Amino acid sequence: MALYRYKALNPRGEMLDGQMEAASVEEVVQRLQGQGHLPVEARPASEGGGPAIWKGLFKQKPFGGARLVQFTQQLATLLGAGQPLDRALSILLELPDDEAARRTIADIREAVRGGAALSTALDRQHGTFSRLYVNMVRAGEAGGTLHETLARLADYLERARALQGRVINALIYPAILLVMVTLSLLFLLGYVVPQFAQMYESLGAELPLFTKIILGVGEFVRDFWILIVAAPALAIWWIERKRRDPAFRLAFDAWLLRRKFAGLLVARIEVARLARTLGTLVRNGVPLITALGIGRNVLGNRMLADDVDKAADEVKNGVALSTALGRGKRFPRLALQMIQVGEESGALDAMLIRTAETFEHETGLALDRMLAALVPIVTMVLAFVIGTVILGILVPMYDLTGQIG
Repeated sequence: MALYRYKALNPRGEMLDGQMEAASVEEVVQRLQGQGHLPVEARPASEGGGPAIWKGLFKQKPFGGARLVQFTQQLATLLGAGQPLDRALSILLELPDDEAARRTIADIREAVRGGAALSTALDRQHGTFSRLYVNMVRAGEAGGTLHETLARLADYLERARALQGRVINALIYPAILLVMVTLSLLFLLGYVVPQFAQMYESLGAELPLFTKIILGVGEFVRDFWILIVAAPALAIWWIERKRRDPAFRLAFDAWLLRRKFAGLLVARIEVARLARTLGTLVRNGVPLITALGIGRNVLGNRMLADDVDKAADEVKNGVALSTALGRGKRFPRLALQMIQVGEESGALDAMLIRTAETFEHETGLALDRMLAALVPIVTMVLAFVIGTVILGILVPMYDLTGQIG
């Protein structure tokens, strides 16, 4: 049994906030419903917020990341329980601690009370809700299945967050290791090696060429360490600045896709993102052409986004989606084959979701392999470099000791 926190409405419309021991979230919901309450939220108590100071340091956007998922899930739950949209928004207005989030919900509620559709009210929030979000809600309204659409949308957002989080988490440890390796080498070359250079100079010893090179590198690091530290930052700044240029961004993304490992990994991540977006939109009644226009905006690689644009033009003329996406020869063959099967079987939305799950799984495996290989490689490189430096500065000392002896 685990401890869960919950929020629910009692029969009088009062908000209850408490804790309950249960085997799962589903059990919490069932027990609350059995008591005549309307569950609004249920989550493990371990996910509760930390001290206020940490909340301030990691303050979220009004509707970004986990908060957007939570809002969508709660709205879907309330609508599915038969609550009117106006009443559901009034309930959700009481939940956020953030003033900006409450103000956003209040604006949406007032627009709905004024006769606007929920999708229209969301669209008026100055980009807070993405085109994908607004279009899915609009499709749900048109089909009369708004609460089901919101539930699917919450699932989509959660899975997209999970994929992004997995990529970031896989890169954190190698990044930290690389930084620590770099700082260790700078300390060794910029501080330790110059100490030996002064000692050998005072002894007037004749040094081998290899040792002279290492001592020279050490003196360079000692004298120009600021430039060495600043160079990566300047390089990142220059690349980010150049990436704002559409031509450079397109050329860089094309180059990245041609790389054997990085290109395959980027293609898998982008295909998973695109397939889940298209599958979710099509399943909720959004036309395929409109879905392609929205889906291309979730892609980070401009070359693949251009391929989707061209594919949309061909699909308008009656070309199959799998054929149109295959023209650029950049999308993985497996993805195209799975989409083709979905088109031929009349279950394109389901096959797109299956494609997303397949490539998310492959992405996870690739990231795990990369992490498993990268850490020992970096460690061996560090050991080799440090060993080379130590040998270079200690071998002359042994020679001098032998001559004195």
